Amino acid sequence: MGVKLQLYQMIIKSVFSSSYLPPIVYFKWLVTANECVIDVNEFFVKQTFRNRCTILGADGKLDLVVPIHKRNSKQLMREVKISYDDNWKKNHWKSIESAYRRSPYFEFYEDEFYAFYHDKEHHLLIDFNMDLMKLMLKLLKTASEFNVSSSYIEQTDGVLDYRTEISPKNKSLNEINQPAYIQVFGDKLGFQKNLSIIDLLFNEGPNALAYLQQLP
Repeated sequence: MGVKLQLYQMIIKSVFSSSYLPPIVYFKWLVTANECVIDVNEFFVKQTFRNRCTILGADGKLDLVVPIHKRNSKQLMREVKISYDDNWKKNHWKSIESAYRRSPYFEFYEDEFYAFYHDKEHHLLIDFNMDLMKLMLKLLKTASEFNVSSSYIEQTDGVLDYRTEISPKNKSLNEINQPAYIQVFGDKLGFQKNLSIIDLLFNEGPNALAYLQQLP
């Protein structure tokens, strides 16, 4: 058992939480890692990127939050159900469209995302996040892949654990050395770092992967 555990730790290089259209730094670490595992057996944590992303609108940064069915007890990520009591998908799409309609590559990728907010319906947050993650890797045209955990992954030597580091509460993420690229409202608001990966994709298009790979 000890030998198997040691081999498992050697294989795992980076552990991430499942996230909704994660920030740029998430993908920077994902596409440059040898092996990636998304832990679906951790507890859901409120006010994190697990069910929210940050885009840049005309008035500044805007958080888009996927509502969930609340329970009194802690929930594993793989058990969290999406709430459709409000028409949040319509609101998210309206916000995304308003923020990026004038970006260089929005129309190029629009149909891929449109389906997630109009045609497809996911009951579990993990399924929604994972399908969007697969779409992002496809659009970035990266060979990077990820595995899904079969059980909770402990914090041990040999594991790069990004589950708590990639958090809206971690202000140091906004201090990373991230070269500026042209953003739709950049002239008005200045360059904003570490937004959702869709900000980079809609503004940089095919150059997005090269941008991620050259980040320090």
